[in-house]
Amino acid sequence: MRFTPLLIGLLIFQIAVAADPRKIIVASGDPQRLNWLREAVTGSNVTLESAGSLVELRKAVVDADALIGPCDASAIMAGKKLHWVQTSGVGVEECLAIPAIHDGHIILTNVPRVNAATVAEHTMALMLAVARQIPAFVRRQRDGTWSETPPAHMASLDGKTLLIVGLGSNGTEIAGRAQAFHMRIIGIRKEQGEKPAFVDYVGKPEELPALVERADFVVNSTPLTRETTGLFNAALLAHMRRGAFFFNVGRGKSVVTEDLIAALRSGRIAGAGLDVVDPEPLPKDSPLWTMPNVLITAHVGDESEQKEERSWQVMRENLRRYAKGEELLTVVDVRRGY
Repeated sequence: MRFTPLLIGLLIFQIAVAADPRKIIVASGDPQRLNWLREAVTGSNVTLESAGSLVELRKAVVDADALIGPCDASAIMAGKKLHWVQTSGVGVEECLAIPAIHDGHIILTNVPRVNAATVAEHTMALMLAVARQIPAFVRRQRDGTWSETPPAHMASLDGKTLLIVGLGSNGTEIAGRAQAFHMRIIGIRKEQGEKPAFVDYVGKPEELPALVERADFVVNSTPLTRETTGLFNAALLAHMRRGAFFFNVGRGKSVVTEDLIAALRSGRIAGAGLDVVDPEPLPKDSPLWTMPNVLITAHVGDESEQKEERSWQVMRENLRRYAKGEELLTVVDVRRGY
């Protein structure tokens, strides 16, 4: 058997959970939340302590066995006994930059999928707004201008081909909603598995240039890994159909910003909807702010009134499993980066 960092980490976890007692730090100053979490470990040897600030967290974690909270490098490096970190987010690139996590000595779990439906709704909102030129009409409304002359590049989704790059939880939810608009859906997925019934074709990463040429709408929904950093560069964007639309709801660093700006200016890309950009926050002098064919939302694609509670539900279930010595949900594979 080959002992990968993930397997080594899981073995460490299994040994560690037998230790007695176990102390977990929860990065929350809400006493009601802490009591709610304690109900999940009633009768176990797990004790929970709260930390309402980073200063408190860095002090409390020194002798802790686990942490439910942010991937704060100072705190995690101070926690000499840590063997499990549960983060409340989906993206884990900052977590994986911490040596103890990257090397597999600390098990990392996150909360993917819980907000996939919200991300999909946001993506469809961007697609409809850009395709139907809603920002142009908002500008006309603001100026009090009634004009029945449509803006350039008004497009319909009906019958068009949508390429989703990163057909994971978010990407699959996007595809499910796009089918309601009678789009033909193709996707790219690194791990090949069962194809969703509403997706026409699922290709491998090496097929990306060819599939980009077939798409009227391209959505990036990939996590940030070594392979996806700078993925959408000038060479790949040159494969897009002239007049196609591009949307990024994955990670900003997956796109070379200057190359995207050039493709928008040349007309190669008719319009873009960007929930994530590089860098973040986007500088005020970036041309993207004033381009009439670009719609920007400030990395809020997963925001809703349900977001926080959904995340806490997953974290509470993992806490319960931890106390029982059961397999944890959503363990991050440090080799893949997600």
